Order: sequence, then structure tokens, then C-alpha cells
Amino acid sequence: MSNPSEDKLILPATLAEVARIAGVGSSTASRVLRDRGSFSNETRDKVLAAAAGLGYVPNRIAGSLASTGSQLVAVVVPSLSNIVFADLLTGATGALEERGIQCVIGVTDYDMQREEALIASMLAWRPAAIMVAGLEHTAPSLRMLSASGGRVAELIDIDGQGVDLVVGFSSRAAGVASAQHLLSRGYREIGYVGHDLERDKRASKRFAGFRDTLLDAGRPLRDLQFTLAASSVEVGRLGLEALLARSPRLDAVYFSNDDMAMGGYFHCLSRGIAIPRELALFGFNGLNIGAFAPQPLTTIRTPRFAIGKVGAELVISDAPAQTIDLGFELIDGATA
Repeated sequence: MSNPSEDKLILPATLAEVARIAGVGSSTASRVLRDRGSFSNETRDKVLAAAAGLGYVPNRIAGSLASTGSQLVAVVVPSLSNIVFADLLTGATGALEERGIQCVIGVTDYDMQREEALIASMLAWRPAAIMVAGLEHTAPSLRMLSASGGRVAELIDIDGQGVDLVVGFSSRAAGVASAQHLLSRGYREIGYVGHDLERDKRASKRFAGFRDTLLDAGRPLRDLQFTLAASSVEVGRLGLEALLARSPRLDAVYFSNDDMAMGGYFHCLSRGIAIPRELALFGFNGLNIGAFAPQPLTTIRTPRFAIGKVGAELVISDAPAQTIDLGFELIDGATA
């Protein structure tokens, strides 16, 4: 009986395949891809187009002094300053190190073009597997991941189609659960404070689930405050201040994450706004800063450590391609 993972195995594109599609010799294709030697602009365009179409990345290990027995797993995350990804990496690296596997980390700063460059750079060293945050990637990134020849794990979000292994929870469902909680507590004049949803696709999915649930209940969002910047306590505080200046009659505000919500919490403390009697606050992620506030934050706790651990265990196993939903937990705190 064949192994399911072997049935779906896609071997990495080779230099010979690039040369064949471009209609040139392998040595010419190599010169173009290394940008060394002489070749015409027409030849260069043909070779680069063929390489892009195949998702080809050069093998940097060939001819190097690296041990053929070494094992690497590449991990690409949006941020190291965000505790969410620090927890994810802790889970992943712990599971890998137990098996003597080294982890190489790249940071995208929520930039898909940077993610594309990092994927190409990391795959050039032929890692045993690659783990990336999220399901949204550029077309070249998807081609490279699909043609990598190793296992691919996409982490945190499960709302979409994965390349191979997907481990996380539904961002949209988290937004739905947050809206349902506020509605069940009788809040009706609800606003939203968020950061750059164009860059943070998972926050965008949560917002969509939250917004649509309110709309379906006949209680559409009363006002929104978006800031085209990375999320932070400061951005959350300034965002709530701007929102309430426009809409002082709001009775609840949903924030894109706990950092932002704690900024809103500090704003309420500074202005004497009673929480939750005058204004309810709801966050996302279940961070310690919210849990240990004088009034624990009402939020969604996400299984970040477990996502990293399970994802790492799967990419170094013979597990078939699959999606694993680790769920989330609604924390019924004191702010909503």
C-alpha cells in the first residue's frame, strides 16, 4: 500500500527543466540564473520566465561544504516582536530540537513580497520542510512552495486552501464568536478599532466574521476606526479616542487584538470611563497583559504554542496532507 504523502509528492524543479522550457542549454540557463557570463536579453527573459513558471529556485547546497546529513526546517513568520509568533516559534523549535533538527527563521514584517524573497532564499538551501504563517501568498511563492519537494506547513489560519499541511483555527469563526458574545450580553451600539487589515489577512477575516454576524442580527457596526500601522497599545489607545470622539454613544468596542484592546483600556482609565458599565471592550489572542489587568480582558485565547508544535511534528513525519483545527477559547473576562 502506498503512503498518502508519497502519492502527492512533487519533486523540485530542476535546472534541466528550466533550460528545456526556455529552449536553451543547461549551461546557458545556469549563467542567466547566476547572472554571470554573456547572454542576450531575449535569452534572459525566456529563462527567467521558465524559472518563474516552474517555481524553480537554485540549489545552494550543491558544491557547498554542508554535511549531506544535516537537517534544516525553514520557518517564515510576520514578526518577532509580536508575542503570538514568539509563542508559535517556541512550540515549533522545541519539537524540532528534540529530533536534532535545526530551525532557520525569516521575518516578513507582513510584506508578501518580502515573504516571497525569503521563501526563495530558504528553499535554495533545500530544507527538509518549510513552515509559513497564513494561507495567503503571492503566486510565485505558491509555485515555489508547491514545487519545493519537501513538506509545507501553513500555520495559524485554516480559512482557505493549503498547499500541504495546515494547522491552526478559523479566524472568521473567532470573529463570529466575538460578535455573538457581545450580542448575547445585550450590547447594541458596537464599534471597531483595528490596524492595517490589508497587510494582516487574518485580522481581516476576523473583522469580516464579526461585521457579518452583527449585520445578520440586524445590529450593524455603528462606527469604525482603522489605522494604517502595525498594532500596538498606543495605536489602540489613540484609535479608541478618535472613535469615541465621533461616536460617544457606543456601548461596546471590538479590537483587532489584545494589544489594541489594552490601549483602549488605558484610555478608558485615563478618562474615567467605567468598564464595562459605560463601555465594553473585547480583544483577541488571550495575552498575559490582558489576563492580569485589574479587570481581566474579555478576549479569544488562541493555541499558538500548540500550533507551532503540531506543525513541526507533522512536517517531519509521513503524515498525509491535511488540515488540523486546534480551535480557540473565548475568555469571559470582566471588560464585556
